[in-house]
Amino acid sequence: MPNTYGAQIKLLTSAPVLAQPDVTKPFDVYCDASGNGPGRVLMRGRVIAYASRQLRKHEANYPTHDLELAAVVHALKIWRHYLLGNTCHIYTDHKSLKYILTQP
Repeated sequence: MPNTYGAQIKLLTSAPVLAQPDVTKPFDVYCDASGNGPGRVLMRGRVIAYASRQLRKHEANYPTHDLELAAVVHALKIWRHYLLGNTCHIYTDHKSLKYILTQP
């Protein structure tokens, strides 16, 4: 299997991949958390920004739904200047977060 990591990095950081944000249209925020750390992508048809980080020592003990929620919260914090006053759709692969706003 050839090593394509360098090619993937080049594709993710080259100019044609990242798009300029259009604040007149809704944004899509995709969040996911794994055993290594949370990742998130801000899109509107094309990738506008992406971010990830490693888990901190204490976060390694968090349950999955807490890690997924932390990924969503961090995405909303770092991209708040894009998202405030605009419509945004948040996507995650964890079903329990679907009902977060209906919990007592």
